[in-house]
Amino acid sequence: MEKRKLGKTGLEVSLLGFGGFHLIEIPADRAADLLTTYLDRGGNYLEIAASYGDGESEKKIGEIVKNRRDELVLASKTGVRDAEGAMAEIDRSLKNLQTDHLDIIFMHGVGDEADLEAILKPGGSLEAAKKAKEMGKVKHIGITAHGQSDVLIKALKTGEFEVMMTHFNYFDKFNFPKLEDQLLPLVKEKEIGTLCMKPLADGFLWQNVEDAFRYVFSLPVDAVVTGMNNQEMLEMDLKLAEEFEPLTEAEKEELFANAEELGDYICRQCDQCSVSKELGEDLKAVFRMEGYFDRQMYDGRPRNPAEYALRDRLRFWFGDRELAEARYQKLELKATDLLTKAAEFKACKYGLDVKNKLEIVDYKLGESEIMN
Repeated sequence: MEKRKLGKTGLEVSLLGFGGFHLIEIPADRAADLLTTYLDRGGNYLEIAASYGDGESEKKIGEIVKNRRDELVLASKTGVRDAEGAMAEIDRSLKNLQTDHLDIIFMHGVGDEADLEAILKPGGSLEAAKKAKEMGKVKHIGITAHGQSDVLIKALKTGEFEVMMTHFNYFDKFNFPKLEDQLLPLVKEKEIGTLCMKPLADGFLWQNVEDAFRYVFSLPVDAVVTGMNNQEMLEMDLKLAEEFEPLTEAEKEELFANAEELGDYICRQCDQCSVSKELGEDLKAVFRMEGYFDRQMYDGRPRNPAEYALRDRLRFWFGDRELAEARYQKLELKATDLLTKAAEFKACKYGLDVKNKLEIVDYKLGESEIMN
């Protein structure tokens, strides 16, 4: 399997990383079989968090780690924000994983600026991570975040983090465009290790696994980390990694145009739906707030119960609803304002009904209590 350098850490990681969250769903012997297969096939990145099953997943991984520690890059995460609690969690992770050190400890799931400040301040969890590094308990310090990337960009500009992980996929590319437009250039400029999670958009892209993995493998990331809790899933993901060929620009454009999850509702942020650049920017800003709000998942269309339930579960997954509402109110032109300029819209090349979409955004973020 292809290996890539993890920023300037000096580590090399396999293209496909093994995320340990879903190991809480299966027995320990089955988890061991999956991890053994993964390592035997050239995978070397194992990642877990102290909170997954309150240490259960770490313990399952530990049974493999104790015998194959020198073959792998091992990472865990702490969601505790004070130094004392974070150090205790690091020590517990080391015990559960049956090792004397982690290659990476992540500050887990940083949600907003207040959360980041709690990590960075004296007595915060970063202080514990640095002390653990001095003691040899961890080798590198990282950070993870979900949703809009502003807080992650701010964190990485501090110079405190050597590795970062966030979600990249061909669906959220258009809900959180800063991920690829601003975050990826920043981490490459600073040589920060870059890990992709949620390549299937939390399972939303389950019907197009090959396209989803090929897309993220083609990004300038160092590894793509995914959960695998059965042999069939593991074999499929390994095969995709082993046979990977980068997408051409033409293939990317075809994916963006024809992916069923994008369809004729998701705004591609292409700035080609208006006769004026200014109005196009206003439209993009409004639809970007909808992406922050609920990942553009509610589109006013009836669906079967299973698909509705999946969308309803995932639309507020990243918790950016209040942020979207606040930022939407600061926009100079809102959906209702843009609806008065409908005559200036051009036909969307992706088939979006821009007028209908603006009405839905007004229902979500504006003052309308019911949708026409």
